[in-house]
Amino acid sequence: MRPLRALVIYIAVVFVGGAVLAPWLYWLAQSFAHTFPKLATSPFFSNLVTSPFHRFVNRALLILALAGLWPLLRGLGAASWRETGLVNPSGQWRKLAGGLLLGFVSLALVAAITLAAGGRALNHPLSALRVAERMLSAALTAAVVAGLEEILFRGGIFGGLRRVFHWTFALVLSSMIYAIVHFFARTSDPAAVRWTSGFGQLALMLGGFTDWQQIVPGFFNLTLAGFLLGLAYQRTGNLYFSIGLHAGWIFWLKMYGTLTTSAPGANPWLWGTEKMTDGWLALGVLASALAIFTRLPQARKETRLV
Repeated sequence: MRPLRALVIYIAVVFVGGAVLAPWLYWLAQSFAHTFPKLATSPFFSNLVTSPFHRFVNRALLILALAGLWPLLRGLGAASWRETGLVNPSGQWRKLAGGLLLGFVSLALVAAITLAAGGRALNHPLSALRVAERMLSAALTAAVVAGLEEILFRGGIFGGLRRVFHWTFALVLSSMIYAIVHFFARTSDPAAVRWTSGFGQLALMLGGFTDWQQIVPGFFNLTLAGFLLGLAYQRTGNLYFSIGLHAGWIFWLKMYGTLTTSAPGANPWLWGTEKMTDGWLALGVLASALAIFTRLPQARKETRLV
């Protein structure tokens, strides 16, 4: 049961440590603004200084998650990156491109249906330059986040859990962990940031679990997405299809809020909000993508080292 123990310790360290670290990151940003006022007014640092406190909680969780990634993988029994699904990329580009195409088309379909039905409206004042900048930012974010999260959630957590449990149970459990981490709600800032504020903010960020209209279908959609990503890893034998699929989704998630705006009288429970994946339409499209993928031939597992 060593892999399961390593996972429990990792989750506890990330969440408890993130709550402790967040106020210190916030105070560091404020101190930086007072020490270097001219530099703090630059676009990059001004966005950091003025960020709401819940973003510092998110950043703290991310820092600890990344810092503990390799110790987690070792604790889960991985002796090399190959055991996390990162095989030699030579010959894997078709899998990467196939995943990217499925991810891009599936959420593009959600966007197209929603716009055609009046669930959301196009954000017309956007300039071509703004759209191009946003597309570049979305593409870079998709590439980085998809790679890191697939190594963590599929290569690490799912891969480690299936060393202890049957792969189907490991798939469901890892998908729920993935959904919980991505189910944080947006919250307002505390009146004053204290060293305990991270714990209170983290509790508020989990407040979505008290609203059944957010759980159904929002949490189900995230779980289904994690299930599809994990199944892709299980069937293809490596992470490349999963990384491509995840990257295609992230690209649309980043672009959707920029390209669209809320439509008067639209039902967000059906069509989703700017988050895109919190409506019933997304659940149907993700389920269809899962049905398509389960009919694809299963490839042999790769054995080549990176």
